[in-house]
Amino acid sequence: MIVKARLAMAGAAKSGLAAVAALAFMGTFAAQASQNIITSHGISKFGELKYAEDFQHLEYVNPDAPKGGEISIWAQGTFDSMNPYTRKGRAGALSSIFFESLLTGTADEVSSVYGLLAERLTYPEDRSWVIFDIRPEARFSDGTPVTAEDVLFSYEIFLEQGLLSYREELQQVVVSAEILEPLKIRFEFNTERSTLTYPSMIGGIPIFSKHWFEETGAQLDESRMQPAVGSSPYLLDEFETNRRIIYRRNPDYWGAGLPINRGQNNFDRIRVEYFADTSAAFEGFKAGVYTFRNENFSLNWATGYDFPALDKGWVTKRVYPDGTPAGGQCFVFNLRREQFQDPRVREAISLLFNFEWSNETLFYGLYARIHSFWENSDLAATELPGAEELALLEPLRGMIPDEVFTEPAVLAPSSGERKLDRGNLRQASDLLDEAGWVIGDDGIRRNAEGKTLQVEFLGQSPSFDRIINPFVENLRATGIDAIYTRIDPAQYTNRSRDHDFDIITSGFPVSLEPAASGLRQMFGSEHIDGVFNDAGLASEAVDRLIDHVQEAGNLAELRIAVKALDRVLRAERFWVPQWFKAVHTVAYFDQYEHPENLPPFSLGQLSFWWFNPEKHARLVEEGAF
Repeated sequence: MIVKARLAMAGAAKSGLAAVAALAFMGTFAAQASQNIITSHGISKFGELKYAEDFQHLEYVNPDAPKGGEISIWAQGTFDSMNPYTRKGRAGALSSIFFESLLTGTADEVSSVYGLLAERLTYPEDRSWVIFDIRPEARFSDGTPVTAEDVLFSYEIFLEQGLLSYREELQQVVVSAEILEPLKIRFEFNTERSTLTYPSMIGGIPIFSKHWFEETGAQLDESRMQPAVGSSPYLLDEFETNRRIIYRRNPDYWGAGLPINRGQNNFDRIRVEYFADTSAAFEGFKAGVYTFRNENFSLNWATGYDFPALDKGWVTKRVYPDGTPAGGQCFVFNLRREQFQDPRVREAISLLFNFEWSNETLFYGLYARIHSFWENSDLAATELPGAEELALLEPLRGMIPDEVFTEPAVLAPSSGERKLDRGNLRQASDLLDEAGWVIGDDGIRRNAEGKTLQVEFLGQSPSFDRIINPFVENLRATGIDAIYTRIDPAQYTNRSRDHDFDIITSGFPVSLEPAASGLRQMFGSEHIDGVFNDAGLASEAVDRLIDHVQEAGNLAELRIAVKALDRVLRAERFWVPQWFKAVHTVAYFDQYEHPENLPPFSLGQLSFWWFNPEKHARLVEEGAF
């Protein structure tokens, strides 16, 4: 149950109950005094904070990086809103840039967060509650102070109007929110679950201006082109619907001198150019329409970088390490569809995607196969489960596939050099026969009721045509009535949000110290209709394993719980894993610089890179722009 927040002392005084409130507050203080109370500039899920309270700047930034210039990137499709927190409309790229939170993370630690709007937080050892002290100097972009009232308002508007999955998670996490002073707010947590991540979770809520919402009558769950007032370093400069968005650095940004911000937010302008498709976007980059490109298309990387701007030295092509998990990019099945209820059907379809042929023929050997939801990390399940994993898995017998106990962790199937691997075709055909989908005289598979086994791949990018079409051909070769439908980005957004698809390309972004709240939104039964549970997965066993992740008291326990979860998720076969690369492949016009040692968990091009005006002048003089 959510207890409505109150301004404890002031509210009591107005009602003539100040003495009673004071006694209650003293009682609470006495109870807290009996606990081990921690006051800190940050908090970590496990272990110690890397940065001490008196740190001057993050290790991976250039604290003296110059400010100025512009960096420009691209986005695909269209936008009709500058509100990223609603299901209505398609939000503009980077439209959450206006908002800060009480706490913020770093790019060289996994789960530590430090005070941003909050200068400190106080919490007991069991993390059953937290008090945030807001910085007195914190200001919104309209010059008004950030107060506990704004924090409370932001929490409550997410609770009332946020995405359903997020609202449900907040309801299970927070018991009460209480303003103690104008710059001090307390959250009390539900202790029926582990509270280890709760202070960080609440500290990550975007903070809005209560005054702006009340003055404008705006709602969180609405599509609008006017962004809400935030406190961040960037403001909306201008936009042209479906063409471009320009953000400008706020010269009066309140937090420019904070140690956590030194060497960051260096560009005066961040420009986003919109293109209808990926081919047009690449041509735009070659022509200098925008200046920084994180290349995600292997064909371009392998064969496309032979244009004049590169030959003349105007464009730099670089590879940087990427230490983050692969992100679970995949073809995901919509388990809400009747034809995907039988796991044998899902396994059969997975067998017919030939990654090896695609990688050699289409990707120029640039990618590796994803096998785990935590690929590119030590959290991926391997081989047979050990004794510690079995302790978590044994109570789930009968709820999960038997192979979890008898076989190594499921790997994505491998294929031969031919586009259609004959061995996999035979295996897939046998599985479909066993599942009751039999080939008729017309070569199409039907079940006992005469229903055709139909599968539609839904896409929005022409660059995926060359990947999906061979997959569709392989499916049709085994009698599946498969088609590929490409629609415009706005339609795609609506259909994917409404779960109106058979198979889409999606991803499951996970972290090296995953929070149970995020895992529940992607895989939890209670979020089966949420926007992040693309598969529509509802498994009591998965729910229990997510609980184990939440209850982990140290890194060793977390690693075991995540591996067990990864093992079970893979055995459910609700995805066809795609591919990844453990590097950033980027190209940019040679007018940017970055710190010598980049952090492992972020490329940081929009934040701690900077603009070199001399290099820019040379490019202009030579006709690059």
